[in-house]
Amino acid sequence: MLNYFIRMEENLVIVESPAKAKTIKKFLGDSFIVKSSFGHVRDLAKKDLGVDVDKNYSPNYIISPDKKKIVAELKKLASKSKLVWLASDEDREGEAISWHLKEVLGLKDDKIKRIVFHEITKEAIQKAVENPRNIDKNLVNAQQARRVLDRLVGFNLSPLLWRKIKPSLSAGRVQSVTVRLIVEREREIIKFKSVSKYKVIANFIANGKVFKAELNYKFDTGKEAYQFLELCKNAEFLVEDVQKKPSKKSPAPPFITSTLQQEASRKLKFSVSQTMRVAQTLYEHGYITYMRTDSVNLSNLALSTAKKSITEEFGEKYHKSRNYKTRSKGAQEAHEAIRPTFINNKTIEGTRQEQKLYELIWKRTVASQMADAELEKTIISVKTNNSKYKFIANGEIIKFDGFLKLYIESQDDENIEEINDMLPDVKAGQALSAKKIEAVEKYSTHPPRYTEASLVKKLEELGIGRPSTYAPTISTVQQRGYVSKEDRNGNKREVEVYTLENNEIKKRLKSENYGAEYGKLFPTSIGMVVNDYLIDNFDNIMNYNFTARIEKEFDEIALGNTEWTKMIDDFYKPFISQIEDSLKNTTAKKYERLLGNNPENGKPVVVKVGRYGPYVQIGENEEEPKFASLLKEQNIETITLDEAIALFRLPRNLGQFENEEVIVAIGKFGPYIRHNKKFYSIKKPDDPYTIEYDRAIEIINKSRENEKLFPREFKDAPNLKVLKGRYGPYISYNNKNYKIPRKIDPATISLEECWDIIKKIDNKNNK
Repeated sequence: MLNYFIRMEENLVIVESPAKAKTIKKFLGDSFIVKSSFGHVRDLAKKDLGVDVDKNYSPNYIISPDKKKIVAELKKLASKSKLVWLASDEDREGEAISWHLKEVLGLKDDKIKRIVFHEITKEAIQKAVENPRNIDKNLVNAQQARRVLDRLVGFNLSPLLWRKIKPSLSAGRVQSVTVRLIVEREREIIKFKSVSKYKVIANFIANGKVFKAELNYKFDTGKEAYQFLELCKNAEFLVEDVQKKPSKKSPAPPFITSTLQQEASRKLKFSVSQTMRVAQTLYEHGYITYMRTDSVNLSNLALSTAKKSITEEFGEKYHKSRNYKTRSKGAQEAHEAIRPTFINNKTIEGTRQEQKLYELIWKRTVASQMADAELEKTIISVKTNNSKYKFIANGEIIKFDGFLKLYIESQDDENIEEINDMLPDVKAGQALSAKKIEAVEKYSTHPPRYTEASLVKKLEELGIGRPSTYAPTISTVQQRGYVSKEDRNGNKREVEVYTLENNEIKKRLKSENYGAEYGKLFPTSIGMVVNDYLIDNFDNIMNYNFTARIEKEFDEIALGNTEWTKMIDDFYKPFISQIEDSLKNTTAKKYERLLGNNPENGKPVVVKVGRYGPYVQIGENEEEPKFASLLKEQNIETITLDEAIALFRLPRNLGQFENEEVIVAIGKFGPYIRHNKKFYSIKKPDDPYTIEYDRAIEIINKSRENEKLFPREFKDAPNLKVLKGRYGPYISYNNKNYKIPRKIDPATISLEECWDIIKKIDNKNNK
């Protein structure tokens, strides 16, 4: 069949990206021209609503300005081709791209062939060409329904936020619910009161081996813990019971979109959007199967290839074939899990990020077809003759490693209890001696803030969003300034430790770090205020079950069971009534919180949200009050009176240097020193409120020394320079600028590193 098509006149194949076009071209004959549409070629008009609600929600699509040239070229090529093969991705978004191309290129049904493939290999492409189909209008309608519904929500809600809170705000159906999750978690943390208890750990000796056991009770006070240790001085410790239980641990199924995002975050520290960007590249180069899927199924070919790889490398006893079943009802794009295209290829060429993600996918896929790990779990309980409490020791022995030889899944739980690898062979009634018993003060910890990975997991559990929506949703809430991903330094505190050793109890204070946060999602002040307004006025739209139900309705449209315009109508009519009611309500509830009175003059200190964001006001409006913006890490709900007053201590004049004033202040990009019309950033741990004159001069001089290093030029690249600009160091190459990542020192960056940065940014921009 393929040879028949090759003998025909020119065939035009249209895909979404240039990288995909380049890969596919290798597998087709000379009579196939492969071109890229660079994604969607048209979208809803941005002017006005873009949807005619009076004409059954008819969308008003226009060709994107940046795509007019591409569309013109594709039209010209299509007019000269006998057949146009629409080869966009196999999900709803891809189906919609094909349909939009058919419409804008004016293609008749007898001139187009829709082809889809789950992997970019010669066999898959040939099979797709031999088995073309029509455009699936149900999938297109499901995508249209999502796009139209999101436009109706955003277009009508955003102006309300402008009026009621501040200009330039925006709302979205899924994004706003995502922000709600983060806000609610933050408020749980704000309300949380940490309490301390005393955890007792004993080091017992049995058969010449030391093992740890924890008391099955935690004491409320140091006095109680001390009294228990006093009892232990004269106690006899006997093994009460030994339980040995064989157990098995099975491997995790192959990756779907959400689990790949979670595991890449935990193991590789990738953001969700970074994971999808790298996975897209791997797919387009033919290294992995399609990366937007909620199916855990593997093809028969993948199963047989995995078996061959496992038996050759580890032996037959390590192989166990498994057919995983997709649990999610109505799973869209349910073709196959994310796996290497060729499982026998353990490594690939590419950037370090691409290689790392590929290795993760390869290990997960192969491990899913490996034997269970066989374990023996041991629990030893130790009683004392003078106390009702017991010590419990948990141990685990790996009898056969199975899939653990290759891959161990990471966990989100930050407080996983450690267990002994191996416990001594003891018997009930056996006497033990205690080498050391320690009671340590332990503070309870607040619920963890979401990481991008744990947020994806939560959204999936609630049924909010689908494989293609997680990454853009999480990126959008950050771009809009409702959520920020941050690292926060922890604090130090002293905890009490009571140690019984050599029949003597000693008390000491131990310093510990607590509260450090890495890559966690924090709601901003604006995010919290917007969230509260939407819940107060649109509680149905902000409801998790409602949002999940809408997703199921999209699934029903994709299956052809629901008319998409009826689904929109059922939503829109009550929604627009809510909008109209909110517009009639002129008594806007502005956020305002009284922190107290300024001790210097007795004037009220209030935190508010204004046109330019959250700020503190000292004094009433009629008496020329003072204003100061909150710092990035400060929040309207948690800022204290002292922290608010401290904001007015800037700018600070530290004195004169070289006959010019040295001023310390905080601006849009953080704290800085201003001297002689130049600005010098203040980095942590330096504090703009406490930094002294000598340290400020040191920062100025060091910055001047660094500036002497720029511009940096390279003999082998005359068009390339490393420069330092207002917003940080960057590479200038062929009249384009490329930002240098923070982890790379611009003073020592190599030419190879420059080329790598340029390549990555250009590849990203071309998608």
